[in-house]
Amino acid sequence: MDQQKLDMWIMTNQKYLPAEKIVYLKEKLASLDDQKFTLLSTIELKDPTVLLLVSIFLGGLGIDRFMIGDTGMGILKLLTGGCCGILTIVDWFTIQKKARELNFSKIMTLI
Repeated sequence: MDQQKLDMWIMTNQKYLPAEKIVYLKEKLASLDDQKFTLLSTIELKDPTVLLLVSIFLGGLGIDRFMIGDTGMGILKLLTGGCCGILTIVDWFTIQKKARELNFSKIMTLI
């Protein structure tokens, strides 16, 4: 794979991925062929900043959890009002990391 192409992909998508795993991901992507790399660009990555904003404004309804695919916790937050606001506040601090981990796991399943 072309190193310049790989570096460009990493630079444009680094905000969607955990910072501590970018070096590992770069090593794995360097061994991909062009067909898999093209398939990699079709993956829809969740934006952690958008999820944080959704969590702040609509977190009590569990919409942030539904967006990352955590349906069970989304239903719990919806029915209990974010467990009286406790889970909502916890999600304000953890939703970005969860989104980045979700994006990383999507990429690793493709590789």
